[in-house]
Amino acid sequence: MTKQTGRPIKVLFLCTANAARSQMAEALLRHRHGDRFDAHSAGLEPAGIHPLVGPVLKEIGVTMDGQRSKSVAEYLGSEHFGYIITVCAAAEKNCPTAFPDIAIRLHWPVDDPAGPGTPAEQLARFRAARDELDRRIGDWISHLPGNGSDERA
Repeated sequence: MTKQTGRPIKVLFLCTANAARSQMAEALLRHRHGDRFDAHSAGLEPAGIHPLVGPVLKEIGVTMDGQRSKSVAEYLGSEHFGYIITVCAAAEKNCPTAFPDIAIRLHWPVDDPAGPGTPAEQLARFRAARDELDRRIGDWISHLPGNGSDERA
């Protein structure tokens, strides 16, 4: 929570399609730290949530209740985020700058789990992306001010 307002810090995870990585990051942050953060996700070109996202999150007890694939345009110029975290190179390169009062922008490059392959290969890639995002969120949280670590974000 912010020290000034006592409200959760708003975080936007941004990727191209808002189909997998940003959706997983939103659900993970909400599940693990929803008392401190108001998690959102969006895409530059939303394409619907990939069907493997829900099952790989459910494997670790995380749900996606209320989540849907959204365009970044829903947030442009109207939302104030403490953090915008891009999770793919295209989103980092093309991230809109029309967000008022962005405190910090981060980039976490995570390989796109969608793509060709056997069902087992696809599932393995989705699990790897989920686990990497979960680790990055944990590392990030542990380095935030007030967590007994240094002041890096």
